[in-house]
Amino acid sequence: MVSILYLIALAAAIFVGFNIGGSSTGVAWGPPVGARITNKTAAAAMMTFFVFLGGWTVGRNVIDTLSGGLVPQALFSTEASIVILGFIGLGMLLANIYGVPVSTSMTAVGAIAGLGLATGELDYAVIGSIMIWWVIAPIVGFWVGAIIGRHFYPYLDQKFALEQSSGPLLTLNRSGVVPTPELGPGTTPREAVSSVLVLVIACYMSFSAGASNVANAVAPLVGGGLINISNAVILGSVAIGIGAFTIARRTMESVGNDLTDLPLLAATIVMVVAASITTVASALGIPMSLALSTVMCIVGLGWGRATRPTGISDLVKGNTKNKISVDAVAVETGDEVPPVGEENPENIQNAKQLFDPSSVVRFVAFWIIGPSIATGLSYVTFVLLPIAGTP
Repeated sequence: MVSILYLIALAAAIFVGFNIGGSSTGVAWGPPVGARITNKTAAAAMMTFFVFLGGWTVGRNVIDTLSGGLVPQALFSTEASIVILGFIGLGMLLANIYGVPVSTSMTAVGAIAGLGLATGELDYAVIGSIMIWWVIAPIVGFWVGAIIGRHFYPYLDQKFALEQSSGPLLTLNRSGVVPTPELGPGTTPREAVSSVLVLVIACYMSFSAGASNVANAVAPLVGGGLINISNAVILGSVAIGIGAFTIARRTMESVGNDLTDLPLLAATIVMVVAASITTVASALGIPMSLALSTVMCIVGLGWGRATRPTGISDLVKGNTKNKISVDAVAVETGDEVPPVGEENPENIQNAKQLFDPSSVVRFVAFWIIGPSIATGLSYVTFVLLPIAGTP
C-alpha cells in the first residue's frame, strides 16, 4: 500500500515542477510568443519536449549532485524530502511575490545544505565548487554580453534584426496535389530565417532549463530512494509541462526578467549566452540558475552598447562621453555603423528606458538572501526535528 507521506512527497515535487514550468517557460518563450512567431500552446509543447530532453541527458548530472553529492543519500528520508521540497517551493513563492527572477537551483542547494549542516554531513568541497560557479557565471555572462554589445551588436542588428510583416509567416499552397508551405504575403527570406533562428534558440533555452531545473523538483526523491532517476526525470518534465500549459501563459506575455522590453535580437543573444553557461555548468553537475546569467548578460550587453562612443583608453580611465545605461541596447542602428570610439554619444542618450538599474540590486540581493534563508530555515528545522535519515 502506498503511504500518505510518499504521496505528499510526490505532490510536493509536482508543485515545485509546476512553478518551475510557469517561470522558465516565460524566459524561454516570451520573446518568440511576443513577436508572434509561435503561439502559446505550441510554445508550451516545445518547452515540455526540450525540458524532458535536457533533463534526460545533461540533467542527470545535476540530479546526482543534489541527490547525493552535497549530503549522503541516506539522509533523504521521506519526511526530509518533503521539508526540502517545501522550502524550495517557499523560495519560489517569495521571489514571485517580490517580482524577481527566481533562482530555484540556488534555493534547492541552500535547503539541502541546511540538512547537511544540521547533521554534520555536508560535503564542503562540493558546496565550495558550486559557489565558485555561482560567482563565475554572472561575471562570464556580463563580459560576454559586454564584448558583444561593444564590438558586434550594431553589425548584428544590421544583418539579423527581425523586421516582421503584418501577415502570417508561412501559408500553404493548395494548388497542387499535396499542399506545400511557402512564405506568407510580405514575408521576406530574411524574416523567415530570423524567425526560425529565434525558435531554435528558444528550444535550446528550454533544453538548458531542463538540464538545470528538473533536478530541483525531483532530486530529494531520488536521494531518498523514493523514485529512480529515469522516472524522476519523467515526473519532473511532466510537472514542468503542466506549468508551461497553464500558468506560463501569463508569464509568456510579460516575462519576469525584463526580456520582454528588449529588442528581439538582444533577447536572442541573451538567451544563447545564458543557456550556454547553464548547459555547461549542468554538464559538470553544477546546479545553475538561468536567471543569474540572463540578468547579468542583459546588463553587460547594455553596458557594452553604451560604451561604443568611448575609446578604450578613455574607458579605462573612466572618461566616458555619455551616461552608461543598459537602455542603449534599444538604440536603432543606422545605415552605417561608426567604429568604436567614434559614435555620436547623443544616439545612446536618446534611448528609451528598458531596465531599472535598481532592479539589478534587487536581483543580486535575492540571489544572496534567498539561498541564505533556505539554508537557515532548513538547518533550524532539521536540528529541531530529527526526521533526517542516518548515513
